[in-house]
Amino acid sequence: MIDINQLNEKFKIEGVLTFKKLKNNLICLVVSNQYADATISLYGAQITSFRPKKEVEILWLSPMSYYEEGKAIRGGIPVCFPWFGPHKSDPAKPQHGFGRLMYWELMEVTENTHGETQIRLELTSSEITKAYWPYEFFAEMTFTIGKTLKVTLKVTNTSPIQFDYSCALHTYFNLSAIEDITIEGLKGTRYYKNGEPGEFIQESSKLKIHQVEDRHYYDTSATCFIEDPKFRRKIMVAKSGSKTTTVWNPGAANCHKTSDMPNEAYRRFVCIEAVNSLNDTVCITPGESHETSAVIGLKE
Repeated sequence: MIDINQLNEKFKIEGVLTFKKLKNNLICLVVSNQYADATISLYGAQITSFRPKKEVEILWLSPMSYYEEGKAIRGGIPVCFPWFGPHKSDPAKPQHGFGRLMYWELMEVTENTHGETQIRLELTSSEITKAYWPYEFFAEMTFTIGKTLKVTLKVTNTSPIQFDYSCALHTYFNLSAIEDITIEGLKGTRYYKNGEPGEFIQESSKLKIHQVEDRHYYDTSATCFIEDPKFRRKIMVAKSGSKTTTVWNPGAANCHKTSDMPNEAYRRFVCIEAVNSLNDTVCITPGESHETSAVIGLKE
């Protein structure tokens, strides 16, 4: 059991950072600095809110989300690790891996010279993780809360043999309405569309979401932008350490089938994800590390 009083004694920054309990005694870290307000759950190392000062919330979080061990929190930025999507050989293993279903240990909270707040959490291999995945590893999630939000997953191979893994920073972006937004930055990029054979190339400069979308764009490190005229903003979605970008929206029918989403939730978010998967799966030798990062903010 995590002791919230001990966390406050060790990490609290007066007027900037504190802790609070969610449902079922899950604990989150709450940041409010000069740039933004943010909330991070220690369960799943998952940021669920990022709101720059005087702006509308950037991340979407389902009001019906589970806050329950063994189930993922629906929204924010879930961490998919050490596999993305269903397990390749065992469908009984959890979708998107175990990283988002485990408690991560808070290791460090700092403020830099610009007044940004940085939080670092860790997950280390154990007998529990080895029941799902046989390798020894050391994973870190680092969040930098400032004018922009930077999220980094760093994975280090502590096994005596090399291993490969796939991962994603599965970001849900808060929208005024899905039918009014466009996504820029993927023109001319090849993509695979889940459920459809073959390969496609995006020809238009702006992607509009009219139906279920589950696109996996190959060989791209491009920065994307979500233009939302009703919210009068353009969200920047930059990344590094990833050459796959996934764009996902469940559409009306799938949303109705999903127990932790309201029926109309598909209209209020789109996922643009920094991914290592498909032809961009990470392979690291003993002692090596890989970092996957996303940087999110408003274009001025």
